[in-house]
Amino acid sequence: MRLIVSLTLCGSLIWLSGGCRSGLDGAAGDVKVVIEGGEPFPEALRGRWQADRDGWQLVFEADGRVSAAVISMGRVEIRPGARTTVPTRSGGQGVFDPGLWSVYYTPGTQELTVRISMDYVRVEMGENTLEGKSTDIFAGTVAPAEGLWQAEWTTFTDYTARTPQGQTFKLATDATYGENKLLTFRKVPDE
Repeated sequence: MRLIVSLTLCGSLIWLSGGCRSGLDGAAGDVKVVIEGGEPFPEALRGRWQADRDGWQLVFEADGRVSAAVISMGRVEIRPGARTTVPTRSGGQGVFDPGLWSVYYTPGTQELTVRISMDYVRVEMGENTLEGKSTDIFAGTVAPAEGLWQAEWTTFTDYTARTPQGQTFKLATDATYGENKLLTFRKVPDE
């Protein structure tokens, strides 16, 4: 738990401060990449990584930026800096606005931390609506030669569900600790 809290704090500080040693800005500055020691992002990490559950996929570019993420909420592919609007099965609409994303990599230990923030999510489900924001942090050791990344996923959600009768329900994780799961990402052929 201390490792996750430390990585979360470090990732947050890097994101807020603009980086420690080497930073590369993504499109419109929506993705921040920090690689300890100023080394290049490993070529073996470039490409699509898919989690063993919950629908997550991350696409890394040659410079370490995440150029797309399939998020667990609706299994929707999101691109940094771009609003995504999709139809829902019930005939409504899902709107997804990403926030700032960050990637932090330590070559010596092969530790990879990725932060995906969604500044605004609104999904119409029949006559009900879910609205809010989330931050998801993935941290763990990558084995590039095996194409495996064992990551602890910590999610921080702040959603409100609304019914047609005017009832509201708060759907949020603990603001300090979030909710944790272990995921195994595998490198897969890009779609």
